[in-house]
Amino acid sequence: MSSAGFRIKQQFARPERELIEAFRGIPTSNIADCMNRAACVDAAIIPFNKTPLLGCAFTVSAPGGDNLLFHKALDMALPGDILVIAGGGCAGRSCCGEIMVRYAMAKQLGGFVVDGCIRDAEAIARLPFPVYARGVTPDGPFKNGPGEIGFPVSFAGRVICPGDILVGDGDGVVVVTADEAREISKEAKEVVLKEKQMLADLLRMDRSWIDQTLEAKGCRYV
Repeated sequence: MSSAGFRIKQQFARPERELIEAFRGIPTSNIADCMNRAACVDAAIIPFNKTPLLGCAFTVSAPGGDNLLFHKALDMALPGDILVIAGGGCAGRSCCGEIMVRYAMAKQLGGFVVDGCIRDAEAIARLPFPVYARGVTPDGPFKNGPGEIGFPVSFAGRVICPGDILVGDGDGVVVVTADEAREISKEAKEVVLKEKQMLADLLRMDRSWIDQTLEAKGCRYV
């Protein structure tokens, strides 16, 4: 029988820490604008506290509502890794809660991003550990498998590969591939500076383009 669907890759390449840190403090919206506005996970994946997300993707795929491979990934992941749980958007069962979050904190992991549900949301909201998920339910998970660790996953409208850089804030999560990261971080920082200048010049901005566009498109005033 093939191992596809129930296998674990023990090692994968991670980007250098300085490359990941280059994105610290940059809003996800600015990063997304530098990636043709096509690099964010679905808006249904929301933060459950205010702790910013930044780290390297450690991918897990699992049947909805099953966390056997999630537990294995907790033991395998390295400090700074973000566990990306591709659970197919399951809303029927949670796949993690406060205990797993606190274990991840003790291991100095970088966060959880779950295409599925969590529980213990009120406790998680008070913890300094980023957790993003699709929803909340008190129903707990199964531990049967199968699943995969360390392979590319389909996650809320995006393909996420092990070693991708994930950045998250109150707007959501953006995915940056390691080979594009240096260029994207540089461009995004330039956008941040440009927007700061725009805010400073807000009332002096030339907005004549609005009337010019309306006229060009044949808009009539009545």
